[in-house]
Amino acid sequence: MTTFSLFRLFFYNGLLGLTTAVTVYYAPGQNPFSTTSADASSYTGAAAYNPTTFDPPALPDPLPSLSLDFNIQNNPSGLSITQSGAFMGFSVEMSVANQVLGKNSSILQVPFLNLLATISQRSGAVRVRIGGNSQDTASQVASLDDGKVLEKDLSGVTNPTETPPLVFTPDLLYMMRNISDFVNVRWFVGIPFNDSSNFRLEIAQYAQEILGDYLIGVQAGECNEPDLYAAHGHRSSNYSQYDYVGELGSLIDDMSQYSDLSVAQNLLLIPSVSGTWTPENVWDTGVMDTYGSNIAWMSVEHYPTDNCYAQYGTGTPRNDTELWPTYLMHSSAQSLIQPYLNSTAYAQSKSKPFIMFETNTASCGGFPGISDVFGAALWGLDYGLLMAASNFSGGMFHVGGQSVYYNPFISPPTNQSSYKEWTVGPVFYSSLVIAEALGPSNQSQVLEIGAENQSTYTPNYVIYENGQPVRMVLINFLSDSSGNSNYTANIAIGGGQTGQSNTTPSQVKVKYLTASSVSQKGNYSWASQTFGGNFESDGRLQGTEVIETIPCDQSTQVCSVSVPAPGAALVFLTDELTETEGAPSTTFATTTVTKTANTATVDASVLATSNGRSGNSPMGSSSKGSANDGVGLKASISCLWIVFGMSSGVGLFLRAMYVL
Repeated sequence: MTTFSLFRLFFYNGLLGLTTAVTVYYAPGQNPFSTTSADASSYTGAAAYNPTTFDPPALPDPLPSLSLDFNIQNNPSGLSITQSGAFMGFSVEMSVANQVLGKNSSILQVPFLNLLATISQRSGAVRVRIGGNSQDTASQVASLDDGKVLEKDLSGVTNPTETPPLVFTPDLLYMMRNISDFVNVRWFVGIPFNDSSNFRLEIAQYAQEILGDYLIGVQAGECNEPDLYAAHGHRSSNYSQYDYVGELGSLIDDMSQYSDLSVAQNLLLIPSVSGTWTPENVWDTGVMDTYGSNIAWMSVEHYPTDNCYAQYGTGTPRNDTELWPTYLMHSSAQSLIQPYLNSTAYAQSKSKPFIMFETNTASCGGFPGISDVFGAALWGLDYGLLMAASNFSGGMFHVGGQSVYYNPFISPPTNQSSYKEWTVGPVFYSSLVIAEALGPSNQSQVLEIGAENQSTYTPNYVIYENGQPVRMVLINFLSDSSGNSNYTANIAIGGGQTGQSNTTPSQVKVKYLTASSVSQKGNYSWASQTFGGNFESDGRLQGTEVIETIPCDQSTQVCSVSVPAPGAALVFLTDELTETEGAPSTTFATTTVTKTANTATVDASVLATSNGRSGNSPMGSSSKGSANDGVGLKASISCLWIVFGMSSGVGLFLRAMYVL
């Protein structure tokens, strides 16, 4: 509901002295919103703005060593494969693409452009996937009413996550292409796999034509994870990896019949398994030998845990207070990576990139107080860098809409043209730091580096280019506002190894990622700049950037860098900063204004918990409980119109309001 329409409803109701009761009906699967309460336990608004927090975990006793010594060598063993600065991208649930990307190819979301430009200027490019559960039942149509690019069929909900089927138009792909004309965005799409007897190839055909070189991958089996097809009722109970590979072969045969799929048929991404099958189960079918020329990417999708029981009543109940401390340890990232080390090696043997195609803090939306706080930013930073060090070729943080807690970013739950009202989540900061750490050279290699007395609370990484150390990322998961748990990294470069002279610089520059505690929501600081809190961002960093210069001790040839608790430090070991090396610093302005009259406003935090929907509305985000601009006001006016009579004086007045 627009702010001026909300004003009209309040104003005219008071003007006319209306006291008639109105029954409000909610769309199937939708939870009503209520006014935000300071008491998080009574909050019933959109998950994306849930105020729940937990206290920071107690400090370990005894504390780990707070002085770590690092002797950084040139050309060490154990370096990763070369990595792209676009390593961490974003997986956007298809059903929220019209909230995140734009309304259509003519009206793009300016904050989205700004956010991607912030990454691209550091990395040179950004990878974005449009897909998820909602893609797998999607069908392309020529057009939709009112210029929509997609629409939901809420009556067709069948998935455990209550994701409705979609119809979309080619204008969705034109919108994606127009975005790439502004920012160097490279796209993944997916072919629906829900009906393997009649593959719907249109999205790949149009993507090849419209996106051109900006199309880098086509997921075969977009329904999140073929190993869950049977459990979700999409296949028979005995469906196996061999059946999946057989269907993949049928897909490739079908695609080979069309000249307008000549490129897309060789950009396939498989198998995107989630853990019910191991990747090795699929590799052992011989799929890479049989179809290797068609497969451009090898992929998995994995979350540390899930919150499905709390959201949908399925699966295993989770104790979020017990889970919370586990996100604040390096062992979390290690446990996520370990099952895939064999596959990253196998991918190298096949000369293919291996990507974590969808991930975040927990499936089924994440956890309030875990997924949406500063601790998640540190967790995502550690996880992403460990993936890079372990020879993944990328990862994608998922964007789920208003009904999830873990969004990297999300638009406000209205169609307002006041665009400085986006909310930027913690894992976007993770992606930003990783982009700046890896840089745009596409020659970066990552090494996880330890010290004798390093603990699970203090992971560290070195980034190399051409065998030379150029940057370090130092992370401190401890949360202690007193400063007594800050640790010091003592860095020496090149000394102590036969044949290598000491090349410790005279000074280093440092950018800090900080917050008051791991439990802080929003307003995180990256080099003293921030995207703000809920409803405060237009996609640009705000504030004056502060880069610390730390002199090195020339007598000991050591640079001592303090790492705050909690926080992370990006240390530049050379004079070369990567902030604007990938692309010029660019921001975008709005060129279309939709709010030109009746501009009385309602506070966005209140509006987020209002219910502006009714009936079987086709607009919305990906799951139960979403909040979007809808037709609720007009439906309410229609009800009043009927109550008072269409030809009465009040009825005629209401009719005028409806038209407005």
